Amino acid sequence: MAGSGRGRGAWRRALAAGLCLCLPLLLTGACTGTLGTPARADGAPIDPRIQQIMEKPVYRHGQFGLLVVDPATGRTVTSLNPERLFVPGSTTKLFTVSSAWDTFGGAHRTTTPVYARGRIGDGALDGNLVLVASGDLTMGGRTKPNGTLDYRPVDHTYADALPGLAQLTPENPLAGLDDMARQVRARGITHVRGDVVVDNRLFAPDPALTTDPDPMIVNDNLIDILSTPTTPGERASFTWRPRTARNSVRYRVTTVAAGKPTAITATTGADGVITVSGTLAADADPWLVTTPIADPAAFARTAFIEALERAGVTVDAPATGPDPAPPADTPGGDPVARLVSVPFEQEATLILKVSHNLGADLMVCLLAVRRGSRNCQDGFASIKAFDDKAGVDPAQASQADGEGGVPGDAFTPRAYMPLLTYWLNGPDATRFREALPVLGVSGDLALFGADSPARGKVFAKTGTRADGNDLTGQVLVASRAMAGYLDAGGGRYRLFAVVFNDSMAATADDVLSVAKDIARISELLQQDAAGAGSGP
Repeated sequence: MAGSGRGRGAWRRALAAGLCLCLPLLLTGACTGTLGTPARADGAPIDPRIQQIMEKPVYRHGQFGLLVVDPATGRTVTSLNPERLFVPGSTTKLFTVSSAWDTFGGAHRTTTPVYARGRIGDGALDGNLVLVASGDLTMGGRTKPNGTLDYRPVDHTYADALPGLAQLTPENPLAGLDDMARQVRARGITHVRGDVVVDNRLFAPDPALTTDPDPMIVNDNLIDILSTPTTPGERASFTWRPRTARNSVRYRVTTVAAGKPTAITATTGADGVITVSGTLAADADPWLVTTPIADPAAFARTAFIEALERAGVTVDAPATGPDPAPPADTPGGDPVARLVSVPFEQEATLILKVSHNLGADLMVCLLAVRRGSRNCQDGFASIKAFDDKAGVDPAQASQADGEGGVPGDAFTPRAYMPLLTYWLNGPDATRFREALPVLGVSGDLALFGADSPARGKVFAKTGTRADGNDLTGQVLVASRAMAGYLDAGGGRYRLFAVVFNDSMAATADDVLSVAKDIARISELLQQDAAGAGSGP
């Protein structure tokens, strides 16, 4: 975040926007009020080193919650405000993803079919190709050769909230559409005399979910623009993806002297022209910004027509036209192409590792579909059913989206314990634990604790929520939380949750400092669990 060079309010608006979507990595912050005497549980005080962190002046107007449980005995090891409701941030995703994993199973795969509606003869289809959007989160666009999904510690979906930190994965975001296009050609179709239709009726739009998921997703429904500095005074160089005829780029980013502020924005006009403007310091790393795809179905239609053309299939309809109305009846029969997703556990890993907001909200909608509904709100009944199954006290859990970015989300530290216990044993226990960010190793915890004895021994979903303070131009760090497992050695794990609510951050570095403190608390909890922590 350092080096973004934004003026008063600009950095906090971008940061708060991302964090209201429960941005993970940079904001692993913790805040607390005055703690007074050390909290005790079963006669065990809070580690004095943790107490020292909590008593920092920056946290004096907020509140900490902390709970550590030994699942082998049920003993509460350490606790502080364990049954107080806190703003959870993206730790909410634990409940969403757990419900989906338990409902669909880790091996579940989504199939996206393409149907030929009309007569096929002499290589020509007298009719339309219909691609039925099925809620595949990645559509082959992150799949590595080994079949797992690729990700980076700061995902491209956070490029605007964490300027200068997000990175792209190398995979082709149009890989799935290219695959299906080749399948169409392999069926002997070389000419489509009709149109291409993307049927995205699987579930209805739901603006109550912050990301308002669509059943058709290509590249997280974002266009990426990556800028690289050149010579000061000259235009920077850039690449963008996924490229289709629907968009063009008007690029107005100038390279400035090393050490000067970097600030780049991207907006898309109604004509599809993406205007990218700003300055890029000569010593800056490649700088990523994104702009949303406004009409996912129409975009996917264009991208699929172009993929068909690359595969040797011509389409009479213009590639940049609107997405036609889908057929009245749901297409069926033998598809001419199909894309099978990675196993669900891979999608769950992506959502948990990078705190993928769109993916988490998508799970709510897919849970509704499994219940026979197109109304995404019906997915919360499945989440409640899982909570009941796991033993979560309904008085200690409130959820109103999939990702953890709305005021209706609130959990006590104790609410996480039944969920974590549920996944502690059984065939998916290891896969679920390893799907979480790992301190110093993976996900949004990769940049913390790399040299710590606790590296690789804290498995936790992180969460953050922040909002702009228009009185001072600061950011209110409304929440930073972590919940997961502490490796106690010998195949033993302790369950933990630590959450802080409400601290002011004047700069991005202040926010990062909060992040480091919460990560440090998790390190100390792990060392205590393994018997390595002793004294201040």
